[in-house]
Amino acid sequence: MEDQVKEQLERIKKAEVEFLQLQFTDIMGTVKTLTVPRNRFEDALNEGVVFDGSSVAGYAQIEESDMRAVPDFSTYAVLPYSGPSGKIARYICNAYASDGKRFQGDPRYVLERMLKKLWDQGQEFFVGPEFEFFLFKRDANGNPTNEPSDFGGYFDNTPMDISNEIRQEILTDLRILGFEPEAAHHEVAYGQQEIDLRYAPAMLMADRISILKSIIKNVAQSHGLYASFMPKPVNGVNGSGMHIHQSIMVKGEKRNLFFDESDEFGMSKLMKNYLAGVLQNISQGSAILASWVNSYKRLIPGYEAPVYISWANKNRTALVRIPAGVEMRKRMELRCPDPAGNPYLQFATILGMGMDGIKRGLELPEPVRKRYLPYATRRKEKTWSLCYAGESWRSSSP
Repeated sequence: MEDQVKEQLERIKKAEVEFLQLQFTDIMGTVKTLTVPRNRFEDALNEGVVFDGSSVAGYAQIEESDMRAVPDFSTYAVLPYSGPSGKIARYICNAYASDGKRFQGDPRYVLERMLKKLWDQGQEFFVGPEFEFFLFKRDANGNPTNEPSDFGGYFDNTPMDISNEIRQEILTDLRILGFEPEAAHHEVAYGQQEIDLRYAPAMLMADRISILKSIIKNVAQSHGLYASFMPKPVNGVNGSGMHIHQSIMVKGEKRNLFFDESDEFGMSKLMKNYLAGVLQNISQGSAILASWVNSYKRLIPGYEAPVYISWANKNRTALVRIPAGVEMRKRMELRCPDPAGNPYLQFATILGMGMDGIKRGLELPEPVRKRYLPYATRRKEKTWSLCYAGESWRSSSP
């Protein structure tokens, strides 16, 4: 540990960092940050920092509130939006309870435990999100409005899309941090944007999403705009989702366990069982994947949002889509999650649902081949509501 701290201090000094931001997320996905000045770097790296867990949603009761955030050294990054007071570096932290043990409710630890189950089987979970959000103007007092930043549409570009500069700036910041952004473009609604990140191991991607949100907020603010991750901030237009592309790989190898060239859809038996588990468990899983009341204002017909428990090869009205692709590109796309949730819990929930299908050998139903499903197979009206999702979650708990 001493050598590791020394190594971290050397890289911090070399980068001329003045402040450390130690970050973790609450249960809802909000990034919590404590800023440490240069004179306290060594203590923070050696011991972490103490915080009041009772003031963080989903963490601790007031009678057991002393908790500790300990930096994960692998998450070190110098932030591209460092201020005039000096450069800022960031570590994502793991939370420890007052007894010195890892806090079971830390969203990052929840995902870590789920990934270990797969890792112990010689497998690894990869994900790639399509991250959508809105840019809104501010009023004369600097308060957010619901007036869009531009009046562009899907794939529109300058001069109609004045948000193009902002998207490019976000991509530049991501590259500085070592991310692998795939693309950025204007989405369907006025002021709506999308950033696509290249697939990566699930823990790394969850860490990246937490910093992506901060980058988007900071870049938007520097242009006098407000970035919103609400799933449905404006009625009557498309909402923002976070479609999650996913696959299971052999640990340490570039071999996709979702692919089988002999199948009609190129899907292996493991992938079919996994997908069946997602479909079987989605009613309770949506309490985490779409965790806000506003999430269900997005999941309605007419706006390319999923409203049916179904899967399809091409149909975008289905909950799960199997995009075209062979071998390494074979994957499933889950379309109900949104950017307002907690990525650690979202990834853990999806993997848990899929692994349940593999463990039980669940059979995959037939895909949807038409635009809309017959009425008899549509979701009941209560299914896409947070109340129903919560009831399903509680009834499924042991």
